Amino acid sequence: MDDLSLAGKVAIITGSGRETGIGAGIAHTLASNGAWVVINHISDKTAHRAANVAESIVQNTTGKAVVVQADVSTPEGAKKLVEESLKQFEVDHVDILVNNAANGNPEPFLKASSSSMETLFKSIVFAPVYLIQSAIPHMPRGGRIINTGSVATRLGMGPTAIYGAAKAAVESMTFSMAMDLGRGFGVTINTIAPGPVETDALPKEFAQKIHEPLIAMTKAEERVGTAEDIADAVLLLCSEKSRWITGQVISVSGGITGG
Repeated sequence: MDDLSLAGKVAIITGSGRETGIGAGIAHTLASNGAWVVINHISDKTAHRAANVAESIVQNTTGKAVVVQADVSTPEGAKKLVEESLKQFEVDHVDILVNNAANGNPEPFLKASSSSMETLFKSIVFAPVYLIQSAIPHMPRGGRIINTGSVATRLGMGPTAIYGAAKAAVESMTFSMAMDLGRGFGVTINTIAPGPVETDALPKEFAQKIHEPLIAMTKAEERVGTAEDIADAVLLLCSEKSRWITGQVISVSGGITGG
């Protein structure tokens, strides 16, 4: 293939049910290149937002979209997401899995509770494992898995210590899983590591506190990233042109970190 077409490819994007989020941006971009995308959200509270994302995709792209509510931080939820995706699209395969879901807010490690840490690690670390276990039996050779990491793993910022540790675990797993997935199934796996991105995932005051010093470190331009900036990198990793890229952590941060 000489282009970035994903025509007919089935893509599951977890944590994609907020209109302004990175997951929704990824879903839009993949669908704009022909993919059939699964919008995933966790609760009844976000059902209307997930429906809005799917409707926008159907109206404005060449792809297709369905919505599946599932808590992917549990084995049962991950299995439900994969099975419902196959059922709704009436297919027997998943070509692309984007592990983007993250539940819980970063907090100072001296105040971190066991429940908040468990929530973070279950959604950021456990969920990708459960989803890969559920999706791989349905993933053909040439499949793509992309995890969402963070530049927080390399910056040593106190307010994001626990969050950064969870994302660092994802980076380590990405490299460690690559051989089994590649040689065993013909599937690549990579992690993209965004810098600050303007979404409504964090309280505004907290986001501003975190983003301001990072903007000063950004080399490409003096601004935060956009969901589209991140989504375009994911698109490349989903394409045939990324066939020789696996086990990597790719900073998509405007140059905040070097890798």
